Amino acid sequence: MTEATRAFVRQRAGLRCEYCRLHQDDSPLAALHIEHIRPRKHGGSDDADNLALACIDCNLHKGSNLTGIDPLTGTVTELFHPRLQNWNDHFAWQGIRLTGKTAVGRTTIQVLNINSADQLDLRAAG
Repeated sequence: MTEATRAFVRQRAGLRCEYCRLHQDDSPLAALHIEHIRPRKHGGSDDADNLALACIDCNLHKGSNLTGIDPLTGTVTELFHPRLQNWNDHFAWQGIRLTGKTAVGRTTIQVLNINSADQLDLRAAG
């Protein structure tokens, strides 16, 4: 992956995690990561359409997952795809807690552990 591609992904995301919306300036531990929406092990490429900016927590929890279990219905559900789906269609803020408006949103929040105690503390401090 070229440095130009990395710069493009960061700029496109506005220096925010495309899952939990954490801004780079508020990431106390590490720079936001360029992550593969569809992991290479599942045939994903380094093309910009397959890349997203993610905080360390979202990236590490997502790993190579493409799906998860919707905590409301118990059904296997795809994770949020930042290039194909609109964030506002799937997520909403209730104070510092991110909520899922759809199965995709709920499942992504669950798999990426977006409302962990550490994440909530970080949002409360910001």
